[in-house]
Amino acid sequence: MRSYPTGPAGRAAATLAAALAVAVPLFAGAGPAVADDGRPDRDFTIEDPRITESSGLAASRAHPGVYWTHNDSDDGPYVYAVDSRTGKTLATITMRGVGEPRDVEGISIGPDGDLYVGDIGDNLDGTWDHVWIYRFPEPKTLRDATVTAVQYDVTYADGARNAEALMVHPKTGRVYIASKNEDGGGLYEGPAKLTAGSSNVFRRVGEVPWVTDGAFSPDGTRLVLRSYFSAREYAFEDGRLGEDRSVAAPFQRQAESVTYTADGSALMFGSEGARSDVVRVEREGGSGGSGGGREQGKPSGSGSAGDEAGGEEEDGKGGAGLGAAIVVGVAVLWFALRRKRGQG
Repeated sequence: MRSYPTGPAGRAAATLAAALAVAVPLFAGAGPAVADDGRPDRDFTIEDPRITESSGLAASRAHPGVYWTHNDSDDGPYVYAVDSRTGKTLATITMRGVGEPRDVEGISIGPDGDLYVGDIGDNLDGTWDHVWIYRFPEPKTLRDATVTAVQYDVTYADGARNAEALMVHPKTGRVYIASKNEDGGGLYEGPAKLTAGSSNVFRRVGEVPWVTDGAFSPDGTRLVLRSYFSAREYAFEDGRLGEDRSVAAPFQRQAESVTYTADGSALMFGSEGARSDVVRVEREGGSGGSGGGREQGKPSGSGSAGDEAGGEEEDGKGGAGLGAAIVVGVAVLWFALRRKRGQG
């Protein structure tokens, strides 16, 4: 669910998000288009009118080119399988045995092929003394179905907090959560095995920036974390963060989700909203997969995805307009943060 920090920083973030919501559609064109050759894992638009708050993405292991997603609240116990070739929903999975989800913010696939769904949002930062993770096997056949999911209670060793990123390590199966805080969040590590019927305590093992989603690379050696306006990819070894580098995430109206493609050659960035766009960005040193080996930070699909990621239109006005909106937004944030520090 959309949430911003409180005080001047919160108002500045909201102002910048609103500016981008106007600037991106005006200057970036109509959004990603499905590749003409119909290959998977390219830029695409989620066509399902039910999916208006896509808050997580996970690349299917069993079905090439399919991405699992979900709404973040006020929807119900549903998970959707979306085909990146067409943007169409191939299956709607209804989870039973999990109660009423409150604020579902993340999704990931474990080494056992199970889907993990994180009902981990807490926009009031500590209202709920526990949150939940739901787990069920990825269906072998894509069709509408009702499945029985296991529900796990989750608490944090240092107290309740808001979070939007759930990541399952693809080798160890250990679950990690990244919290969301205007002054920087934490990376939390779950127990070696989750246990149903008792509390699973997650402990802080690293410091991270403001995070709206995250994902492990298929080999488990990298962890990407995104925010509303940026993304970073970290080396990951023995359960700890290592050296990090910037990834050129696309500008999106409500930047909420990220995942690696199944072959690890690229990152897929998603957004909230009706007919929201998913944009492919090549990884540095990646194999290129179906993306044609584009430079890291450049989208690989057709249509206007490149413009959305900061490219210029032929007359140059698109990039200039979006750039101006960003400069204004950053200035607002800078002055608000200075004012906040001065008042502190």
